[in-house]
Amino acid sequence: MKKIIYIFMILTVSLVSCESSLEDTYDELGLDNTVVGDETITLSDDDYEEIGVANSFFESIDDAKELIPDFLTVRYPVWGKGSSVLVNYEIEFGTDLPEIMGLTNATVYQLGLADYATTGNQGAAFYPDIDSDDFLPEILEDAITMAEEGDMVLARYDQFFNEPEIGLANIYQASFPTNYDDFENIDVLGDQGWTVGSANVQGSGFQSGAFANEDWLISPEIDLVGQTDLKFQINQEIDLFGSPIDLFDIIVSTDYVTGTDPMAASWTALDFDKTAYGSLTLSPDLDFSAYDGETIHVAFKYTSTDDVSPRWRIESFAIKTIGVEGEVDNKGAYYTYDGSRWEEAENVFYLSKSDYDAMGEDSGRPGRFNNFSNSVAPEDYLPRFLSRTSPYDFAQEEDEVLVIYRFFNGSTVLRGNSYSVVNGEWTPHQVQLQFGHDGNKWVPDNTIKYTMGRPDYDLIIAALSAKYPDATSSMDNFGNMDRRAGNSAQWTDEMVLEAITVILDGINPTAGEAQKYIVTIDVFNGSRTTEDFAVIKENGIWVYQ
Repeated sequence: MKKIIYIFMILTVSLVSCESSLEDTYDELGLDNTVVGDETITLSDDDYEEIGVANSFFESIDDAKELIPDFLTVRYPVWGKGSSVLVNYEIEFGTDLPEIMGLTNATVYQLGLADYATTGNQGAAFYPDIDSDDFLPEILEDAITMAEEGDMVLARYDQFFNEPEIGLANIYQASFPTNYDDFENIDVLGDQGWTVGSANVQGSGFQSGAFANEDWLISPEIDLVGQTDLKFQINQEIDLFGSPIDLFDIIVSTDYVTGTDPMAASWTALDFDKTAYGSLTLSPDLDFSAYDGETIHVAFKYTSTDDVSPRWRIESFAIKTIGVEGEVDNKGAYYTYDGSRWEEAENVFYLSKSDYDAMGEDSGRPGRFNNFSNSVAPEDYLPRFLSRTSPYDFAQEEDEVLVIYRFFNGSTVLRGNSYSVVNGEWTPHQVQLQFGHDGNKWVPDNTIKYTMGRPDYDLIIAALSAKYPDATSSMDNFGNMDRRAGNSAQWTDEMVLEAITVILDGINPTAGEAQKYIVTIDVFNGSRTTEDFAVIKENGIWVYQ
Protein backbone atom coordinates (compact mmCIF):
# COMPACT_ATOMS: atom_id res chain seq x y z
CA MET A 1 0.00 0.00 0.00
CA LYS A 2 2.84 2.41 0.81
CA LYS A 3 4.33 1.78 -2.62
CA ILE A 4 1.10 2.77 -4.34
CA ILE A 5 0.82 5.95 -2.30
CA TYR A 6 4.47 6.82 -3.02
CA ILE A 7 3.97 6.54 -6.76
CA PHE A 8 0.82 8.60 -6.60
CA MET A 9 2.62 11.34 -4.68
CA ILE A 10 5.46 11.53 -7.17
CA LEU A 11 3.05 11.73 -10.11
CA THR A 12 1.07 14.43 -8.34
CA VAL A 13 4.19 16.51 -7.75
CA SER A 14 5.22 16.13 -11.39
CA LEU A 15 1.87 17.46 -12.56
CA VAL A 16 1.92 20.59 -10.40
CA SER A 17 5.63 21.43 -10.37
CA CYS A 18 6.89 23.77 -13.07
CA GLU A 19 10.42 22.42 -12.72
CA SER A 20 9.61 18.73 -13.09
CA SER A 21 8.92 17.05 -16.42
CA LEU A 22 7.17 13.87 -17.37
CA GLU A 23 10.51 12.51 -18.55
CA ASP A 24 12.10 13.21 -15.15
CA THR A 25 9.25 11.36 -13.48
CA TYR A 26 9.77 8.32 -15.67
CA ASP A 27 13.47 8.41 -14.91
CA GLU A 28 12.86 8.62 -11.14
CA LEU A 29 10.53 5.64 -11.36
CA GLY A 30 12.96 3.68 -13.52
CA LEU A 31 10.39 3.44 -16.33
CA ASP A 32 11.13 3.49 -20.08
CA ASN A 33 9.04 6.23 -21.68
CA THR A 34 10.09 5.45 -25.28
CA VAL A 35 7.13 4.93 -27.59
CA VAL A 36 8.08 2.68 -30.52
CA GLY A 37 5.84 2.96 -33.54
CA ASP A 38 5.79 1.42 -37.00
CA GLU A 39 3.74 2.98 -39.80
CA THR A 40 3.35 3.17 -43.58
CA ILE A 41 1.97 6.44 -44.99
CA THR A 42 1.34 8.05 -48.38
CA LEU A 43 1.79 11.82 -48.46
CA SER A 44 -1.34 13.80 -49.36
CA ASP A 45 -1.64 17.26 -50.92
CA ASP A 46 -2.13 18.67 -47.40
CA ASP A 47 1.03 16.89 -46.23
CA TYR A 48 3.11 18.44 -49.03
CA GLU A 49 1.71 21.85 -48.12
CA GLU A 50 2.63 21.30 -44.47
CA ILE A 51 6.14 20.21 -45.47
CA GLY A 52 6.48 23.43 -47.46
CA VAL A 53 6.94 22.28 -51.07
CA ALA A 54 5.22 24.27 -53.80
CA ASN A 55 3.68 21.26 -55.55
CA SER A 56 2.56 17.81 -54.49
CA PHE A 57 5.96 16.27 -55.17
CA PHE A 58 9.64 16.62 -54.32
CA GLU A 59 12.15 17.75 -56.93
CA SER A 60 14.55 14.96 -55.96
CA ILE A 61 15.06 12.08 -53.55
CA ASP A 62 17.63 14.22 -51.70
CA ASP A 63 14.93 16.86 -51.08
CA ALA A 64 12.65 14.17 -49.66
CA LYS A 65 15.41 12.96 -47.33
CA GLU A 66 16.00 16.50 -46.11
CA LEU A 67 12.41 17.68 -45.65
CA ILE A 68 10.45 14.65 -44.45
CA PRO A 69 12.19 14.19 -41.03
CA ASP A 70 10.80 17.47 -39.60
CA PHE A 71 7.35 16.50 -40.84
CA LEU A 72 7.60 13.14 -39.04
CA THR A 73 8.71 14.87 -35.83
CA VAL A 74 5.50 16.90 -35.84
CA ARG A 75 3.29 13.99 -36.90
CA TYR A 76 4.71 11.49 -34.36
CA PRO A 77 5.84 13.70 -31.44
CA VAL A 78 6.12 10.91 -28.85
CA TRP A 79 7.74 8.23 -30.99
CA GLY A 80 11.35 7.46 -30.14
CA LYS A 81 14.29 5.20 -30.87
CA GLY A 82 13.42 2.08 -32.83
CA SER A 83 10.40 3.66 -34.52
CA SER A 84 10.09 3.52 -38.30
CA VAL A 85 7.88 5.05 -40.98
CA LEU A 86 7.77 3.92 -44.60
CA VAL A 87 6.81 7.00 -46.66
CA ASN A 88 5.27 6.77 -50.14
CA TYR A 89 5.74 10.02 -52.05
CA GLU A 90 6.05 11.61 -55.49
CA ILE A 91 9.12 13.11 -57.14
CA GLU A 92 9.06 15.55 -60.05
CA PHE A 93 9.82 13.12 -62.83
CA GLY A 94 7.92 10.10 -61.58
CA THR A 95 9.39 7.06 -59.91
CA ASP A 96 12.98 6.30 -59.00
CA LEU A 97 13.03 3.17 -61.20
CA PRO A 98 16.05 3.25 -63.55
CA GLU A 99 14.11 1.59 -66.37
CA ILE A 100 11.43 4.29 -66.19
CA MET A 101 14.01 7.07 -66.18
CA GLY A 102 15.62 5.51 -69.26
CA LEU A 103 12.30 5.53 -71.10
CA THR A 104 11.28 9.07 -70.15
CA ASN A 105 14.72 10.42 -71.13
CA ALA A 106 14.83 8.59 -74.48
CA THR A 107 15.36 10.47 -77.74
CA VAL A 108 12.04 11.36 -79.39
CA TYR A 109 11.59 10.94 -83.16
CA GLN A 110 8.40 12.39 -84.67
CA LEU A 111 7.45 10.80 -87.99
CA GLY A 112 6.92 13.14 -90.95
CA LEU A 113 5.27 12.93 -94.36
CA ALA A 114 8.24 11.20 -96.00
CA ASP A 115 8.17 8.51 -93.31
CA TYR A 116 4.50 7.69 -93.86
CA ALA A 117 5.11 7.62 -97.62
CA THR A 118 7.33 4.53 -97.15
CA THR A 119 4.11 2.55 -96.70
CA GLY A 120 3.01 3.44 -100.24
CA ASN A 121 0.06 5.47 -98.99
CA GLN A 122 -0.66 9.20 -98.94
CA GLY A 123 -1.24 11.29 -95.85
CA ALA A 124 0.41 12.31 -92.62
CA ALA A 125 -0.46 9.11 -90.74
CA PHE A 126 -0.37 5.34 -91.00
CA TYR A 127 -3.52 3.82 -92.49
CA PRO A 128 -5.71 1.77 -90.12
CA ASP A 129 -4.57 -1.61 -91.49
CA ILE A 130 -0.85 -0.78 -91.12
CA ASP A 131 1.17 -2.50 -88.39
CA SER A 132 3.59 0.27 -87.40
CA ASP A 133 6.26 -2.27 -86.37
CA ASP A 134 6.47 -3.41 -90.00
CA PHE A 135 7.89 0.02 -90.96
CA LEU A 136 9.29 1.78 -87.88
CA PRO A 137 12.61 -0.16 -87.68
CA GLU A 138 13.54 0.83 -91.24
CA ILE A 139 12.28 4.39 -90.75
CA LEU A 140 14.44 4.79 -87.64
CA GLU A 141 17.44 3.23 -89.39
CA ASP A 142 17.22 5.83 -92.15
CA ALA A 143 16.56 8.72 -89.78
CA ILE A 144 19.18 7.93 -87.10
CA THR A 145 22.44 7.20 -88.88
CA MET A 146 24.85 7.20 -85.91
CA ALA A 147 22.96 4.81 -83.60
CA GLU A 148 24.97 2.81 -81.08
CA GLU A 149 24.06 -0.41 -79.34
CA GLY A 150 21.73 0.26 -76.43
CA ASP A 151 20.35 3.56 -77.79
CA MET A 152 16.64 4.03 -77.15
CA VAL A 153 14.14 6.07 -79.17
CA LEU A 154 10.49 6.94 -78.68
CA ALA A 155 8.96 6.92 -82.17
CA ARG A 156 5.85 9.13 -82.13
CA TYR A 157 3.41 8.71 -84.99
CA ASP A 158 -0.21 9.19 -86.04
CA GLN A 159 -2.60 6.53 -87.31
CA PHE A 160 -5.97 7.02 -88.98
CA PHE A 161 -8.91 5.54 -87.08
CA ASN A 162 -10.74 4.90 -90.37
CA GLU A 163 -9.90 4.94 -94.09
CA PRO A 164 -9.06 8.60 -94.90
CA GLU A 165 -10.86 10.70 -97.49
CA ILE A 166 -9.65 13.26 -100.03
CA GLY A 167 -9.63 16.76 -98.52
CA LEU A 168 -7.35 19.22 -96.76
CA ALA A 169 -4.72 17.24 -94.87
CA ASN A 170 -2.34 18.55 -92.22
CA ILE A 171 1.28 18.77 -93.33
CA TYR A 172 2.34 20.26 -90.01
CA GLN A 173 0.39 20.63 -86.79
CA ALA A 174 1.30 21.88 -83.32
CA SER A 175 -0.89 21.91 -80.23
CA PHE A 176 -0.26 23.31 -76.78
CA PRO A 177 0.95 22.39 -74.28
CA THR A 178 1.90 19.18 -76.17
CA ASN A 179 4.43 20.78 -78.53
CA TYR A 180 5.40 23.78 -76.40
CA ASP A 181 8.89 22.48 -75.65
CA ASP A 182 9.62 22.33 -79.41
CA PHE A 183 9.21 26.11 -79.64
CA GLU A 184 11.58 28.96 -78.75
CA ASN A 185 10.16 31.45 -76.24
CA ILE A 186 12.22 34.61 -76.76
CA ASP A 187 11.76 37.41 -74.23
CA VAL A 188 12.62 40.77 -75.78
CA LEU A 189 11.01 43.05 -73.17
CA GLY A 190 9.19 42.67 -69.86
CA ASP A 191 8.65 39.97 -67.26
CA GLN A 192 5.30 38.65 -68.50
CA GLY A 193 4.60 37.44 -72.07
CA TRP A 194 4.12 33.86 -73.23
CA THR A 195 3.27 31.25 -70.62
CA VAL A 196 2.12 27.66 -71.05
CA GLY A 197 -1.03 26.33 -69.41
CA SER A 198 -2.79 22.99 -69.25
CA ALA A 199 -4.77 23.62 -72.46
CA ASN A 200 -2.99 26.36 -74.44
CA VAL A 201 -0.22 28.95 -74.49
CA GLN A 202 -1.08 32.47 -73.43
CA GLY A 203 0.41 35.83 -74.25
CA SER A 204 -0.39 38.49 -71.65
CA GLY A 205 1.31 41.49 -70.12
CA PHE A 206 -1.17 41.81 -67.27
CA GLN A 207 -0.09 41.29 -63.66
CA SER A 208 -2.27 43.38 -61.35
CA GLY A 209 -2.01 45.96 -64.10
CA ALA A 210 -0.64 46.35 -67.61
CA PHE A 211 3.10 46.11 -68.27
CA ALA A 212 5.15 46.63 -71.43
CA ASN A 213 6.25 43.36 -73.05
CA GLU A 214 7.50 41.95 -76.32
CA ASP A 215 7.76 38.17 -76.63
CA TRP A 216 8.19 35.78 -79.55
CA LEU A 217 7.08 32.15 -79.66
CA ILE A 218 8.91 30.62 -82.63
CA SER A 219 8.19 27.22 -84.17
CA PRO A 220 10.85 24.70 -85.12
CA GLU A 221 11.82 24.54 -88.79
CA ILE A 222 8.88 23.45 -90.96
CA ASP A 223 9.74 21.74 -94.27
CA LEU A 224 7.21 22.54 -97.01
CA VAL A 225 9.41 21.49 -99.94
CA GLY A 226 7.29 19.90 -102.67
CA GLN A 227 4.03 21.16 -101.16
CA THR A 228 1.57 23.40 -103.03
CA ASP A 229 -1.75 25.20 -102.47
CA LEU A 230 -1.00 25.59 -98.78
CA LYS A 231 -3.51 26.73 -96.16
CA PHE A 232 -3.06 27.87 -92.54
CA GLN A 233 -5.55 27.40 -89.72
CA ILE A 234 -5.36 28.42 -86.05
CA ASN A 235 -7.53 27.76 -82.98
CA GLN A 236 -7.19 30.86 -80.79
CA GLU A 237 -8.84 33.21 -78.33
CA ILE A 238 -8.31 36.98 -78.59
CA ASP A 239 -9.33 39.30 -75.74
CA LEU A 240 -8.46 42.88 -76.66
CA PHE A 241 -9.59 44.67 -73.45
CA GLY A 242 -9.50 47.91 -75.41
CA SER A 243 -6.07 47.24 -76.96
CA PRO A 244 -5.27 48.05 -80.60
CA ILE A 245 -5.06 45.04 -82.91
CA ASP A 246 -1.49 45.83 -83.99
CA LEU A 247 -0.01 44.56 -80.71
CA PHE A 248 0.18 40.94 -81.88
CA ASP A 249 0.91 39.12 -85.11
CA ILE A 250 1.46 35.73 -86.76
CA ILE A 251 4.68 36.20 -88.71
CA VAL A 252 6.60 33.89 -91.05
CA SER A 253 10.29 33.77 -92.01
CA THR A 254 12.09 31.84 -94.75
CA ASP A 255 15.60 32.84 -93.58
CA TYR A 256 15.47 32.53 -89.79
CA VAL A 257 17.82 29.95 -88.24
CA THR A 258 16.82 28.33 -84.96
CA GLY A 259 18.77 29.70 -82.02
CA THR A 260 19.88 32.93 -83.70
CA ASP A 261 18.67 36.51 -83.28
CA PRO A 262 15.16 36.67 -84.77
CA MET A 263 15.57 40.40 -85.34
CA ALA A 264 18.27 39.61 -87.92
CA ALA A 265 15.84 37.60 -90.07
CA SER A 266 13.09 38.78 -92.42
CA TRP A 267 9.52 38.26 -91.19
CA THR A 268 6.20 38.74 -92.99
CA ALA A 269 2.89 39.13 -91.16
CA LEU A 270 0.02 36.80 -92.02
CA ASP A 271 -3.30 38.52 -92.66
CA PHE A 272 -5.92 37.16 -90.26
CA ASP A 273 -8.98 38.34 -88.35
CA LYS A 274 -7.97 39.85 -84.99
CA THR A 275 -11.49 40.48 -83.76
CA ALA A 276 -12.02 39.78 -80.05
CA TYR A 277 -13.45 36.27 -79.72
CA GLY A 278 -13.92 35.71 -75.96
CA SER A 279 -13.31 31.98 -76.30
CA LEU A 280 -11.24 29.58 -78.42
CA THR A 281 -12.33 29.98 -82.03
CA LEU A 282 -11.16 27.99 -85.05
CA SER A 283 -10.18 30.26 -87.93
CA PRO A 284 -11.12 29.58 -91.56
CA ASP A 285 -8.43 28.10 -93.82
CA LEU A 286 -6.17 31.07 -94.56
CA ASP A 287 -4.19 31.39 -97.80
CA PHE A 288 -0.61 30.28 -97.16
CA SER A 289 0.42 29.65 -100.77
CA ALA A 290 3.18 32.30 -100.57
CA TYR A 291 5.20 29.59 -98.78
CA ASP A 292 4.62 26.73 -101.22
CA GLY A 293 7.84 24.71 -101.46
CA GLU A 294 9.64 26.77 -98.76
CA THR A 295 11.32 25.91 -95.47
CA ILE A 296 9.93 28.26 -92.84
CA HIS A 297 9.49 29.22 -89.20
CA VAL A 298 6.18 30.52 -87.84
CA ALA A 299 6.31 32.97 -84.93
CA PHE A 300 3.62 34.39 -82.67
CA LYS A 301 4.71 37.89 -81.69
CA TYR A 302 2.97 39.32 -78.62
CA THR A 303 3.25 42.95 -77.44
CA SER A 304 1.72 44.92 -74.59
CA THR A 305 2.28 48.40 -73.14
CA ASP A 306 2.14 50.02 -69.73
CA ASP A 307 -1.37 51.14 -70.62
CA VAL A 308 -3.01 48.20 -72.41
CA SER A 309 -2.55 44.44 -72.32
CA PRO A 310 -4.46 42.15 -74.69
CA ARG A 311 -4.68 38.42 -74.00
CA TRP A 312 -3.91 35.92 -76.75
CA ARG A 313 -4.47 32.22 -76.23
CA ILE A 314 -3.44 29.63 -78.82
CA GLU A 315 -4.57 26.01 -78.57
CA SER A 316 -3.22 24.76 -81.93
CA PHE A 317 -2.39 25.63 -85.51
CA ALA A 318 -1.89 23.62 -88.70
CA ILE A 319 -0.51 24.00 -92.21
CA LYS A 320 -2.55 22.06 -94.79
CA THR A 321 -2.74 21.05 -98.43
CA ILE A 322 -4.96 18.94 -100.64
CA GLY A 323 -4.55 15.30 -99.71
CA VAL A 324 -6.09 12.54 -97.64
CA GLU A 325 -7.60 13.49 -94.31
CA GLY A 326 -9.26 11.80 -91.40
CA GLU A 327 -9.28 11.65 -87.60
CA VAL A 328 -6.02 10.28 -86.25
CA ASP A 329 -4.80 8.72 -83.03
CA ASN A 330 -1.52 10.07 -81.59
CA LYS A 331 0.60 7.04 -80.72
CA GLY A 332 4.14 6.09 -79.77
CA ALA A 333 6.41 3.06 -79.46
CA TYR A 334 9.83 2.55 -77.88
CA TYR A 335 12.68 1.00 -79.86
CA THR A 336 16.15 -0.11 -78.75
CA TYR A 337 19.11 -0.50 -81.09
CA ASP A 338 20.76 -3.94 -80.73
CA GLY A 339 23.81 -3.04 -82.80
CA SER A 340 22.33 -3.90 -86.17
CA ARG A 341 18.59 -3.27 -85.99
CA TRP A 342 15.96 -1.33 -84.07
CA GLU A 343 13.81 -3.69 -81.98
CA GLU A 344 10.56 -2.71 -80.26
CA ALA A 345 10.92 -2.69 -76.47
CA GLU A 346 8.96 -5.37 -74.63
CA ASN A 347 6.52 -4.79 -71.76
CA VAL A 348 6.35 -1.04 -72.43
CA PHE A 349 3.01 0.70 -72.96
CA TYR A 350 3.00 4.31 -74.26
CA LEU A 351 -0.47 5.83 -73.82
CA SER A 352 -2.10 7.12 -77.00
CA LYS A 353 -4.68 9.89 -77.41
CA SER A 354 -7.46 7.30 -77.59
CA ASP A 355 -6.22 5.74 -74.34
CA TYR A 356 -6.62 9.04 -72.48
CA ASP A 357 -10.02 9.54 -74.07
CA ALA A 358 -11.10 6.08 -72.89
CA MET A 359 -10.53 7.27 -69.31
CA GLY A 360 -12.97 10.15 -69.78
CA GLU A 361 -12.97 13.40 -71.76
CA ASP A 362 -14.90 15.60 -69.31
CA SER A 363 -13.27 18.30 -67.22
CA GLY A 364 -10.98 16.76 -64.59
CA ARG A 365 -10.50 13.54 -66.60
CA PRO A 366 -7.35 12.40 -68.50
CA GLY A 367 -8.96 12.73 -71.94
CA ARG A 368 -9.70 16.42 -71.42
CA PHE A 369 -6.12 17.42 -72.34
CA ASN A 370 -4.66 13.96 -73.02
CA ASN A 371 -2.40 13.96 -69.98
CA PHE A 372 -2.28 13.46 -66.25
CA SER A 373 -1.49 16.16 -63.68
CA ASN A 374 -1.31 16.75 -59.93
CA SER A 375 -5.12 16.96 -59.88
CA VAL A 376 -5.68 14.07 -62.33
CA ALA A 377 -3.46 11.40 -60.80
CA PRO A 378 -2.45 8.44 -62.98
CA GLU A 379 -2.82 5.96 -60.13
CA ASP A 380 -6.52 6.92 -59.89
CA TYR A 381 -7.16 5.78 -63.47
CA LEU A 382 -4.53 3.41 -64.81
CA PRO A 383 -5.25 0.30 -62.66
CA ARG A 384 -8.84 0.12 -63.89
CA PHE A 385 -7.86 1.13 -67.43
CA LEU A 386 -5.28 -1.68 -67.66
CA SER A 387 -7.78 -4.22 -66.34
CA ARG A 388 -10.11 -3.37 -69.24
CA THR A 389 -7.53 -3.03 -72.02
CA SER A 390 -6.19 -5.87 -74.16
CA PRO A 391 -3.83 -7.64 -73.62
CA TYR A 392 -3.55 -6.47 -70.01
CA ASP A 393 -7.09 -7.54 -69.11
CA PHE A 394 -5.89 -11.18 -69.06
CA ALA A 395 -2.73 -10.57 -67.04
CA GLN A 396 -1.65 -13.11 -64.44
CA GLU A 397 -0.33 -12.58 -60.91
CA GLU A 398 3.01 -10.70 -60.85
CA ASP A 399 2.80 -9.77 -64.57
CA GLU A 400 4.43 -6.37 -65.08
CA VAL A 401 4.23 -3.54 -67.61
CA LEU A 402 6.03 -0.19 -67.76
CA VAL A 403 3.45 2.51 -68.52
CA ILE A 404 4.67 5.81 -69.98
CA TYR A 405 2.35 8.81 -70.02
CA ARG A 406 2.24 12.58 -70.47
CA PHE A 407 2.15 14.63 -67.26
CA PHE A 408 1.41 18.36 -67.01
CA ASN A 409 3.16 20.34 -64.31
CA GLY A 410 3.73 23.81 -65.71
CA SER A 411 4.91 22.09 -68.89
CA THR A 412 4.13 18.68 -70.32
CA VAL A 413 6.75 16.02 -69.63
CA LEU A 414 6.93 12.26 -69.93
CA ARG A 415 6.55 10.27 -66.76
CA GLY A 416 5.86 6.63 -66.08
CA ASN A 417 5.62 3.84 -63.60
CA SER A 418 5.83 0.11 -63.29
CA TYR A 419 2.49 -1.65 -62.82
CA SER A 420 2.24 -5.26 -61.68
CA VAL A 421 -0.64 -7.57 -60.80
CA VAL A 422 -0.90 -7.99 -57.03
CA ASN A 423 -3.81 -10.02 -55.63
CA GLY A 424 -5.54 -9.77 -59.00
CA GLU A 425 -5.26 -5.97 -59.24
CA TRP A 426 -2.94 -3.80 -61.33
CA THR A 427 -0.86 -1.99 -58.73
CA PRO A 428 1.59 0.91 -59.27
CA HIS A 429 5.09 0.91 -57.87
CA GLN A 430 5.46 3.78 -55.43
CA VAL A 431 8.51 5.83 -54.62
CA GLN A 432 9.27 4.84 -51.05
CA LEU A 433 11.68 6.04 -48.42
CA GLN A 434 12.03 4.51 -45.00
CA PHE A 435 12.83 6.64 -41.97
CA GLY A 436 13.98 5.42 -38.59
CA HIS A 437 14.27 7.22 -35.25
CA ASP A 438 17.83 7.04 -33.85
CA GLY A 439 16.86 8.33 -30.40
CA ASN A 440 17.35 11.98 -31.27
CA LYS A 441 15.79 12.52 -34.69
CA TRP A 442 14.31 10.88 -37.76
CA VAL A 443 16.87 9.75 -40.33
CA PRO A 444 16.56 8.04 -43.75
CA ASP A 445 16.84 4.32 -43.19
CA ASN A 446 16.87 1.53 -45.76
CA THR A 447 15.79 -1.10 -43.22
CA ILE A 448 13.31 -3.63 -44.57
CA LYS A 449 11.12 -5.45 -42.07
CA TYR A 450 10.44 -9.10 -42.86
CA THR A 451 8.44 -11.65 -40.89
CA MET A 452 9.22 -15.32 -41.47
CA GLY A 453 6.41 -17.76 -42.13
CA ARG A 454 6.03 -21.49 -42.65
CA PRO A 455 7.45 -21.48 -46.22
CA ASP A 456 10.59 -19.80 -44.85
CA TYR A 457 10.98 -22.40 -42.12
CA ASP A 458 10.64 -25.16 -44.72
CA LEU A 459 13.46 -23.59 -46.76
CA ILE A 460 15.66 -23.37 -43.66
CA ILE A 461 14.97 -27.02 -42.82
CA ALA A 462 15.89 -28.11 -46.35
CA ALA A 463 19.11 -26.06 -46.32
CA LEU A 464 20.36 -26.76 -42.78
CA SER A 465 18.90 -30.14 -41.69
CA ALA A 466 22.14 -32.02 -42.32
CA LYS A 467 24.13 -29.50 -40.29
CA TYR A 468 21.63 -28.99 -37.45
CA PRO A 469 19.37 -32.08 -37.30
CA ASP A 470 17.92 -31.52 -33.80
CA ALA A 471 17.22 -27.82 -34.27
CA THR A 472 15.61 -28.25 -37.70
CA SER A 473 13.59 -31.28 -36.51
CA SER A 474 12.15 -29.16 -33.70
CA MET A 475 11.43 -26.37 -36.17
CA ASP A 476 9.63 -28.84 -38.45
CA ASN A 477 7.47 -30.10 -35.57
CA PHE A 478 6.61 -26.79 -33.89
CA GLY A 479 7.04 -24.14 -36.61
CA ASN A 480 9.46 -22.01 -34.60
CA MET A 481 13.04 -21.77 -33.34
CA ASP A 482 13.85 -23.19 -29.91
CA ARG A 483 15.86 -20.47 -28.15
CA ARG A 484 16.23 -22.15 -24.74
CA ALA A 485 19.90 -22.08 -23.76
CA GLY A 486 21.48 -25.50 -23.42
CA ASN A 487 18.59 -27.34 -25.07
CA SER A 488 19.64 -29.89 -27.73
CA ALA A 489 17.34 -28.17 -30.23
CA GLN A 490 18.58 -24.67 -29.39
CA TRP A 491 19.06 -22.15 -32.18
CA THR A 492 22.04 -20.06 -31.16
CA ASP A 493 22.59 -16.54 -32.49
CA GLU A 494 25.13 -17.89 -34.98
CA MET A 495 22.68 -20.54 -36.21
CA VAL A 496 19.90 -17.96 -36.51
CA LEU A 497 22.15 -15.78 -38.68
CA GLU A 498 22.80 -18.74 -40.99
CA ALA A 499 19.05 -19.31 -41.28
CA ILE A 500 18.41 -15.62 -41.99
CA THR A 501 21.08 -15.71 -44.69
CA VAL A 502 19.29 -18.61 -46.38
CA ILE A 503 16.07 -16.63 -46.54
CA LEU A 504 17.46 -13.21 -47.48
CA ASP A 505 19.69 -14.62 -50.21
CA GLY A 506 16.56 -16.21 -51.61
CA ILE A 507 14.19 -13.25 -51.50
CA ASN A 508 16.72 -10.52 -52.28
CA PRO A 509 19.77 -12.05 -54.00
CA THR A 510 20.90 -8.69 -55.40
CA ALA A 511 20.69 -6.76 -52.10
CA GLY A 512 23.24 -3.97 -52.14
CA GLU A 513 25.98 -3.16 -49.67
CA ALA A 514 24.64 -1.77 -46.35
CA GLN A 515 21.10 -3.02 -46.98
CA LYS A 516 19.44 -3.58 -43.59
CA TYR A 517 16.73 -5.99 -42.49
CA ILE A 518 14.84 -6.55 -39.27
CA VAL A 519 13.71 -10.18 -39.41
CA THR A 520 10.92 -11.32 -37.11
CA ILE A 521 11.00 -15.03 -36.21
CA ASP A 522 8.64 -17.24 -34.19
CA VAL A 523 10.58 -18.58 -31.21
CA PHE A 524 10.08 -20.70 -28.08
CA ASN A 525 11.90 -19.59 -24.95
CA GLY A 526 9.62 -21.24 -22.42
CA SER A 527 6.58 -19.77 -24.12
CA ARG A 528 5.69 -19.01 -27.69
CA THR A 529 6.66 -15.49 -28.77
CA THR A 530 8.58 -13.66 -31.49
CA GLU A 531 12.08 -12.24 -31.64
CA ASP A 532 13.54 -9.55 -33.91
CA PHE A 533 17.01 -9.85 -35.44
CA ALA A 534 18.67 -6.82 -37.08
CA VAL A 535 21.12 -7.65 -39.86
CA ILE A 536 23.06 -5.70 -42.46
CA LYS A 537 24.92 -6.71 -45.60
CA GLU A 538 28.64 -5.97 -45.34
CA ASN A 539 31.28 -7.07 -47.82
CA GLY A 540 28.70 -9.27 -49.52
CA ILE A 541 27.55 -11.21 -46.43
CA TRP A 542 24.81 -10.79 -43.84
CA VAL A 543 25.99 -9.87 -40.32
CA TYR A 544 24.27 -8.68 -37.18
CA GLN A 545 24.03 -4.93 -36.78
